[in-house]
Amino acid sequence: MKDVKINNINSLTQKGIVSKELLVLISNMTLEDLIAIKLELSSTHLKNRLFGLDIWKKIDYIIKEALMRVAISCTKSNSEAARFLGITLSDYRINLKKFNMYKE
Repeated sequence: MKDVKINNINSLTQKGIVSKELLVLISNMTLEDLIAIKLELSSTHLKNRLFGLDIWKKIDYIIKEALMRVAISCTKSNSEAARFLGITLSDYRINLKKFNMYKE
């Protein structure tokens, strides 16, 4: 299973993928703007083809995986992560398996 218990921001900063300056810029943007920018950048390099994905059908999965990562990163327990997401602990555990993740 994926080890996603680490803080996403710290991990990306340590890898040199994001800087503190970039985080400031990102914090001033809406989530919709960030998603649109990422999709536009991805599609531009591929002549408006998003990796052969049917993006409209796959976006729910992509967003839910991101939400699971945030919940795991920002909470201390599975029950806290479930509350963070507004789902039952049972549904949370199902999604941990679905996205091949775990939380210690």
